Amino acid sequence: MRIFAACVWICFGVLCGLFSLSASGEGTPAPVHGLWLWKSAEVLQGPRSADSLRDFCKAEGINEVYVSVSAQSEASEESRLAHLIGLLHHSNIRVEALLSSADADEPGKHRDKLLEHVRGIAQFNQKHSEDRFDGIHLDIEPQQRPENKGPGNLKFLPGLVDAFLAVRAVAAASHLTVNADIQIKLLKGDLNQRRMLLTSLPRLTLMLYELSSPSDGESPEQMAEKLRAASGKFLDMAYQGLEDRNLARMVIGLD
Repeated sequence: MRIFAACVWICFGVLCGLFSLSASGEGTPAPVHGLWLWKSAEVLQGPRSADSLRDFCKAEGINEVYVSVSAQSEASEESRLAHLIGLLHHSNIRVEALLSSADADEPGKHRDKLLEHVRGIAQFNQKHSEDRFDGIHLDIEPQQRPENKGPGNLKFLPGLVDAFLAVRAVAAASHLTVNADIQIKLLKGDLNQRRMLLTSLPRLTLMLYELSSPSDGESPEQMAEKLRAASGKFLDMAYQGLEDRNLARMVIGLD
C-alpha cells in the first residue's frame, strides 16, 4: 500500500469509539475508524486504485474515509470520485469530502470560497444521487498564520466558529453532516470559548499531532496506553464545566 504512504492519516477506531461520547453522555455511537485521504486526485490516477483503497479499508476495519476535494479535482475527477464513493458505500464505508483552508475563519472572500466549495459538493450529490458524499469534513487551520500563534492566542476562535456554523447551514440544506478537525490549543480556552466551540458542530475530531514517533522505542501496548491517557486528559479538558445538551461528540485523530 505504498501508494497511500504520503497521503493518509489514520484515526484509531477502538479508542475513538471509547472516547466519542459528548459530555451529555446520550447514546452510544458506533466506533469510528477513519482515514484521511490527501492528494486524492494523485492517488486515484493509478489503475484499480479505488479498488485497492477499498480493499485496504476493509482489511483495516476502516468505516469512514475523508477524501480531499479541491475545486479543481471536483470538476476534473468527478467520475473517479463517484466511482470511489460507490465502491466504498457497497462496503458500508461512509465518505466525507475533506475541505481545507487556512483563512476561512475570516469573513469575505476566504469564507465565501469555502462555502462555494460546500455548494459544489451539494451539486455533485445532486448529479450522483447513488454515489453521493455523506458529509463535509473541515480542516480549517487559522492557527497556522503567524498572527494566531502563541499560547493562549485564540482571537481567531469566533471567526472559526462562524465558519463552522455557516458551513453547517449550507450542508444541512443538502442533508450533509459536518465534522471538523481541531487542535489541542482550542481546548485551552475558557468556559465560554469551549462552549462556543462545542456547540458549533455535532462532531469534532481532536488531532493529537506527534503523540508518538518511531524513535520513541515504545511497544504497541505502551503507545496504546499513552494514547488512552492523553485522550482522557484532553477530553476532560474539553468538557470540564459544560453541562449543555447537544455538545459536539469528539473522536481522536492521530498523525
